[in-house]
Amino acid sequence: MFEHHGPKIRDGLGALGAILGVNALGALPAVFIRGDTGWIDRPWFYPPEILFPIAWTLLFTLMGLSLFVVWRRGTDRRAVRIALGTFAVQFALNLAWTPVFFGLQRADLGLLVIVTLWVAIVATIGTFSRVSRTAAALLVPYLGWVSFALVLNYAIFAAG
Repeated sequence: MFEHHGPKIRDGLGALGAILGVNALGALPAVFIRGDTGWIDRPWFYPPEILFPIAWTLLFTLMGLSLFVVWRRGTDRRAVRIALGTFAVQFALNLAWTPVFFGLQRADLGLLVIVTLWVAIVATIGTFSRVSRTAAALLVPYLGWVSFALVLNYAIFAAG
């Protein structure tokens, strides 16, 4: 009875695992680095604080699903391995931004990290598109949010 549904269940569990894993890892910097914003001269377009955890949960969910779609295509394929590698680089940069910006309270270094992250996301979308257009499309909202965050980081840097 379950034999027919086995691959679907495994895929569903795999996707869920990727989504939960990316969300858990993505949340780690916020757990260890207090997001103190008192030192920030907030520009007029600084969003309400509640928007950040909501946006990041959605974005990490899309990233996890995208990662699963690429991984599912088979790590024996060179294009998949390259895509996974670019994902790892951009994710490491993503994780580095919070400790640099909030932990060190360095908008200048945060700007350097986020510009590099933006380039790495574009590269990840490019490598993902060679494996799955769907996986690449799932990362577009992430690029949009990081583009906004880059502008916000720059405005905070420029005001300081």
